[in-house]
Amino acid sequence: MRGDGTIYSREGTTILWCKYYLRGKAFREPTGHSDREKAKKFLRDRLREVGADLIGARPFVGPAAERIKVSCYVPAEECDCLCCALERDLELRGKASVQNLSNLKRVRQDFGAMAAVAVSEDATDTYIARRLKDGAAPASINRCTQLLGQAFKLAIRRRRLQMAPYIRHLSEKGNVRQGFFAYAEFKRVVEHLPDHLRDFARFAYITGMRRGEIASLTWTDVDDGDLRLRAEDAKNGESRGLPLEEELAEVIERRRAARLVKKAGGVIMTAQTVFHRDGLPILEFRKSWKTAACMAGVGTLVCRKCKGAVDADYKCAKCKKTWKRDDLKYVGRLFHDFRRSAVRDMVRAGTPESVAMKISGHKTQSMFTRYNIASDADMRQALKATREYREAQAEKVTAMPKRSAGVN
Repeated sequence: MRGDGTIYSREGTTILWCKYYLRGKAFREPTGHSDREKAKKFLRDRLREVGADLIGARPFVGPAAERIKVSCYVPAEECDCLCCALERDLELRGKASVQNLSNLKRVRQDFGAMAAVAVSEDATDTYIARRLKDGAAPASINRCTQLLGQAFKLAIRRRRLQMAPYIRHLSEKGNVRQGFFAYAEFKRVVEHLPDHLRDFARFAYITGMRRGEIASLTWTDVDDGDLRLRAEDAKNGESRGLPLEEELAEVIERRRAARLVKKAGGVIMTAQTVFHRDGLPILEFRKSWKTAACMAGVGTLVCRKCKGAVDADYKCAKCKKTWKRDDLKYVGRLFHDFRRSAVRDMVRAGTPESVAMKISGHKTQSMFTRYNIASDADMRQALKATREYREAQAEKVTAMPKRSAGVN
């Protein structure tokens, strides 16, 4: 077949190949057929795609882009699927957090080896609808679809794809966390945490520092009664220091005493991070947190399907479904609530907001104000104080003076 394209055979193969051009660039690919008529039909379809691109109706995808998969299931350095490329990009940018990698793992699981060009607007809407039906929160779905969108944008930026599907972003209105810990609740949770997490939690409750920032602290960051979080480990990109006074000094001294770890065979290991588990950095501890929170009475496990309560055998009283413990949905206080609690308690104790922001690492006043949420007790106290003020003013009111009889 001649003209805009050619059908030809390659030595050593039974499959016919085709060759065609677009804007002076030659494309060669196997037709997948040994029958010449079927190969011609394949080429005609390709030429129609080329023609649609030339008149601006639809961008030409091409064989190279069609071979790109969303995921290969298993991360590999040499793999060119969208998820592997994004994971390498996250690592280079220092954004390969536990949360991002966990959500990326979910994207791999849900989209599998699906071709990137097959991910359309309808396909992503179907995915979102299915996740919502399964009981996933809009925020959880958004974190996954956000990474999927980043993977497509990265492929376009590197000229591996020409276009990306529109991916719907669900509203997260009403998803603002407002959890706080009273001191008694905090103490109960700490009592039920594993030993390696107790000082980790105390440090978070005192300072309001983020979980990832605390986990990144090493002994090189501690010097002469001060602790300094490095800029590369701070979420806002700015280094900040803390004086090790009072409770903080006690926490650090306990961690210093626990720095040497005895491993199997009697080998002594020196932990590099301030907070560690058997000498290794603390990474994920969601299971330990859920267990401690439930035992402390600030969290519970519910049916993932209907949000109903479950019994001791993890059977839902409402839908009668029996779950594995790890598959139940956790509802309750979060570790991040320590951050909100620290911010609010510092302000209630009279700490100037500028100082509290330096300790917690809040960069903007708007975000700090969002964390400093008034509780019901605060509002009741405000109403009580207003009433007492008005009653005090009423007692001072004297009789109105008589009107002057002067000349108008």
